[in-house]
Amino acid sequence: MDILNQLAVALGFATLAGLNLYLTVLVTGLAIRMDWIQLSSQYDQLSVLGSDAVLIAAGIFFALEFFSDKIPWVDSLWDGVHTLIRPVGGGLLAIQTLGTSDPAFDVIIGLLAGGTTLVSHGFKAGTRLVVNASPEPVSNIVVSTAE
Repeated sequence: MDILNQLAVALGFATLAGLNLYLTVLVTGLAIRMDWIQLSSQYDQLSVLGSDAVLIAAGIFFALEFFSDKIPWVDSLWDGVHTLIRPVGGGLLAIQTLGTSDPAFDVIIGLLAGGTTLVSHGFKAGTRLVVNASPEPVSNIVVSTAE
């Protein structure tokens, strides 16, 4: 049963990574760093998210994404590039969450989580394309802020 709980957490991270990989890493890392959450022993491997290097990188990329999301068509270009990046990031985040040592299991989890990330990213990117087709500019900012 313990592995099912860990799998649920890993797939939750993967889903969130599809919407915003950098915000997922940044908020989780800050929560770990500021001791807002206490990691149980089964999630000790996630403590790396609270390191200075990870927090700085996630913060910079989140800021870039935040501002690019406000510009019509730049947001779609960003999402297009991240169609490759987010599933890999979601898969790696899930593998790190589970902390397994069996390479075959890591591949299975990476594929499952990467697919989950791709689905949530596809929903976000598809919604963005529809909003960008709208002739008025306000909807893009509203949708971007809601995301």
